[in-house]
Amino acid sequence: MKIDPKNEKPRSEKESSLPVRQGIKREIIAWFWVALAFMLINGTVGQARVIPSGSMENTLLIGDHLIMSRVGYDAGVPFTNWHVPLWRNPHRQKVIIFKPPYAPDTTDLIKRTIGLPGDTIDLRNGTVYINGREFNEPYTVGLTEPAPAGSAPRGYTDIKFPFHVPDNCYFAMGDNRTNSYDSRFWGCVPRNDIIGTPVMIYMSLDGPSDAWQPGQIRERFLTYARAILHPGAVRWKRLFHTF
Repeated sequence: MKIDPKNEKPRSEKESSLPVRQGIKREIIAWFWVALAFMLINGTVGQARVIPSGSMENTLLIGDHLIMSRVGYDAGVPFTNWHVPLWRNPHRQKVIIFKPPYAPDTTDLIKRTIGLPGDTIDLRNGTVYINGREFNEPYTVGLTEPAPAGSAPRGYTDIKFPFHVPDNCYFAMGDNRTNSYDSRFWGCVPRNDIIGTPVMIYMSLDGPSDAWQPGQIRERFLTYARAILHPGAVRWKRLFHTF
């Protein structure tokens, strides 16, 4: 059977003649798959984070924007607290991102892994000792002192040194030891609370520290706008730094 080429409509003409409802349906399905792919990547591969405090100076500065890798550490559903720990465990001195054990519904924390399960941590004369040996830490700012008495969060007891790190837990501290709320105050980080590790700084802005606090949408928008108008606010040398 031969087809008369005069009666055959071009492909583009056929598509344009589809009912509007069918076209809308196609668009919805396409965007659904895009959203699903984004959620899967965001939940299992990587996420963006911004540093709101100086607890990791000078390794990480206020206003550093990070890409966090969850690969091997954790898999979760975006915009929920549901997550599943995976097979990977942090090694000593690894920078990790985790849910605060004392307040899991609050902003994630970023610290450096110091003590591994089974280690004995001691703090003497402003220095860290692990299993009786002095621990070399060239990245720190200030002396490493125990938390003041009575500073543990509600429901927790003051951490006494020497401290034995339990199984499936990690002792974590900020690099800025004089300005870090860490394991010295509330104890170790359960493995189940660790969700990933930073892999790269993709943006770093020198702006008001309040702009990076949770919920400060207006201040954050203004900080980005100022960076566009005044490129000097961008810390160009920190861009694309990897860990």
